[in-house]
Amino acid sequence: MRLLLVEDNFLNQQIACELLRAEGAVVTVANDGAEGLACVAQSSPGGFNAILMDMQMPVMDGYEATRRLRAQGYSSLPILALTAHVLEAERSECRAAGIDDFIAKPIDFDELIVTVARYCRRA
Repeated sequence: MRLLLVEDNFLNQQIACELLRAEGAVVTVANDGAEGLACVAQSSPGGFNAILMDMQMPVMDGYEATRRLRAQGYSSLPILALTAHVLEAERSECRAAGIDDFIAKPIDFDELIVTVARYCRRA
């Protein structure tokens, strides 16, 4: 399983990478939405099974990065929001941008693995 983690916080990057790699995933890290877009563009077709997208980042946030990916035709690529914002209004904004599902911060190991596995099986 190849995953793209788009996250600006170094500690969150380390935690997510360790958890995912312990389950056998190959994880590429981007520090903001612009880097995430570049990683997707440089990957081979079908290069990532899913993207884990922080929503609040400098340079380009997760909302804009997700909208751009969807506009570029990545409609079937699962994009999962990593967010501490779990209110329904914020979830609605994420869905409107094209997010498929949510993983709450702080990251819960079981939720992370179950959610990623569910979407990667679909892909």
